[in-house]
Amino acid sequence: MATSVESNPPAKGTPPTSGPSSPPPAPVSQPPVKAATATPAAKSDAKARSDPKGLSAINDTNLERTIIRRGLATLEEINHCKAQRSKIAAAKEKEQAIAPSLLEVLVAAKALTASQARRIVQEVGTDGEKKFEVPGYQILERIGKGSMGLVYKAKQASVNRVVAVKVLLDALAQNKEFIKRFRREAEIAAKLSHNNIVGVIDAGEVANHHYFVMEYIEGETIKDLLEKGKIFDEKVALKIVLAVAEALAHAHTRGLIHRDVKPENVILTKDGNVKLADLGLARPTADEKWAMSEAGMAIGTPYYISPEQVRGQVDVDIRADIYGLGATLYHMVTGQVPYTGETPNDVMKKHVDKNVILTPPDHLNTRLSSGIGEVVETMMAKNRENRYRNPEDLILDLKCLVQGETPMIAAKKSDSLANLAEGDLEEGVAGHSGGGGGASETEKQAMAAIVNSRSTVIAVLAILLGVSAVTNVLFFMIK
Repeated sequence: MATSVESNPPAKGTPPTSGPSSPPPAPVSQPPVKAATATPAAKSDAKARSDPKGLSAINDTNLERTIIRRGLATLEEINHCKAQRSKIAAAKEKEQAIAPSLLEVLVAAKALTASQARRIVQEVGTDGEKKFEVPGYQILERIGKGSMGLVYKAKQASVNRVVAVKVLLDALAQNKEFIKRFRREAEIAAKLSHNNIVGVIDAGEVANHHYFVMEYIEGETIKDLLEKGKIFDEKVALKIVLAVAEALAHAHTRGLIHRDVKPENVILTKDGNVKLADLGLARPTADEKWAMSEAGMAIGTPYYISPEQVRGQVDVDIRADIYGLGATLYHMVTGQVPYTGETPNDVMKKHVDKNVILTPPDHLNTRLSSGIGEVVETMMAKNRENRYRNPEDLILDLKCLVQGETPMIAAKKSDSLANLAEGDLEEGVAGHSGGGGGASETEKQAMAAIVNSRSTVIAVLAILLGVSAVTNVLFFMIK
């Protein structure tokens, strides 16, 4: 089965550190540079000599994430070096000299070794990256890299605002299918206009570089915070998920499904807003040709993918996004993903297997209400017929929980399922001739055999009667 999945497991608990016994970073001292030598050419030469590996070109945010994810230094050490770097930068600015990069300061402070720094440059560095320009936009710095493209911070000259520019990777730009997919992402995003969805402003191609321009969002993703060991308070998590549900409701009215709702694609902005990002896997629900072209493919991220996406069904709808949002909420309030496994395939099988029961979130985190447990279980029902029908129903229950009330729809679904199970049990008891606690498995099999044999006899008799009637008619006509 073809897949399009992310295999790296999310972090659990706090990120690894160098331990409490790690020595504090040593103070960094830099030799003074005379202002008389600090001409633009001299500064460029100085930068080339002092930064032969391109350390200063690495985005600080990517650098911090990489260091913490790999457990090379603690957040406290990084913040200490950032403060040191700010002081040095201020002094260098007065001298009109080049300030060191954060990575250089970390090495000088012995928070990282030189060899570790070189490996980080290889992992997140920008050596060999082609320079390019987009008409009307001033590229400022690279701020991220995804599976399909690089993302840059830029300034839109016409209105003097900061934006984000996503550029298709050069290696993928040689393939027409990837170009088509990239353009499709921009076109889909452009159809949406909602306060909780990252908006697309422009798109185009220049010098064989395919790009589109988006809102520039300052903030952290849910994944960033989970990797730092954060477990969200119930009310806070509910308000975030409510905002995403409203974004999905907007997409639903436009006939679109996201298909990759996960912590990495939910951004918490600095001004307190919530943004759903990355429409790279989104598609129109009514596009049957597109759906058939992906039949049998498990498209999504293993820890948050719906059972129907795992099976590669062609009729995936908005309920798949509700499932992914439920898995995201589960991770937010428990600090754990719903299902784990040795491989991505192991994880995806658990989403599908009805014999693998989801541990309710309020059982893992006893501070949670039973109501949020009911809502998450309804969102993540393996049979999508038992999930919320649409985002509007989910929004109703989320608002109930935020107000401290019992969820209306999830509670009814739970009661219905309980009554159905009770009815099945009563039916079994009534059908048991010996009384007591219901028919045994052997008795059930015997009863089923009798019913099947009777059905067979009836069918045979019906056929014989039909043949007899036809024969009589023919005989009458001949006479």
